[in-house]
Amino acid sequence: MGQFRVVRSWRLADAILLRMPTTQNLHLGHAGEPYPDAFYVRRGETEFLSTLHAQGAWQPGEQHLAAASGLVLAEAERRLPSDKLVSRVSFDVLGVIHSGPFTVDVRMARPGRSIELIEATMRHGDQVSIHARIWRLASTDTAQVQGSEWSPMPLPEEMPPLAFSSIWEGGFIASLEARRETGARPGRGRSWIRTPYPLVEGESDPPVAGFVKLVDTANGLAVRADPNAVFFANVDLSIHFTRQPEAGWVGFDTRVSFGPTGLGETFSVLSDVRGPVGTAAQSLTVRLRGR
Repeated sequence: MGQFRVVRSWRLADAILLRMPTTQNLHLGHAGEPYPDAFYVRRGETEFLSTLHAQGAWQPGEQHLAAASGLVLAEAERRLPSDKLVSRVSFDVLGVIHSGPFTVDVRMARPGRSIELIEATMRHGDQVSIHARIWRLASTDTAQVQGSEWSPMPLPEEMPPLAFSSIWEGGFIASLEARRETGARPGRGRSWIRTPYPLVEGESDPPVAGFVKLVDTANGLAVRADPNAVFFANVDLSIHFTRQPEAGWVGFDTRVSFGPTGLGETFSVLSDVRGPVGTAAQSLTVRLRGR
């Protein structure tokens, strides 16, 4: 990854070439007006407005899936509180995650005493950009059989700082503090990131959502190919937990793979400062620029 230093992914030519719709940049703060140190502003029970801190890396007028996925999970946990634990949360990206105003809808798809499934969406008018499915399971005492085959990460202070904004553009990336091990290479590396900003202005993040809001950065942490030559956006994010994470630093032990026919995957073992907590996978659409 060391040779891939600066991405200029916001050229109009790129959007035309990839036949991706351009969007008007409506993040709060885009016109120079003040905006809070948070990714979103609440405008009602289900309505929100994105700020420049939520701005994505591929196009300036869209949201980063990391912040958006964290908010969708936070709203599911806020509106349907439970003592059950988040086991898996998956996010399918159905279209451009537009900047500006949007709505989050939440429903209980499968209630149960020990297992339940929640569905949630992010909606821009009639257009749904994210569809999430959240499995929550009853907590039981399994301490005597706990264990995993994942290696612990070096702690954040044991890794040098990473100038993440020298690699990717956008307000979300600029909001992060990042660290990466010295031996990282294209397609493989270990990193830590954190942010001082909450999801919603004036509100505390639910613990799991406060962790999840950083996970989608995995695809940009161990870049396999120069993004100026290869487009490799992810179309989903799927996270599995073996214990509930602590918000703060999020650790990534990441591998990126490209296949021969346009398919790819970014896979990460996730950690908090106490050790591994689960895994994340992202399905990639890989395209050579100019083809």
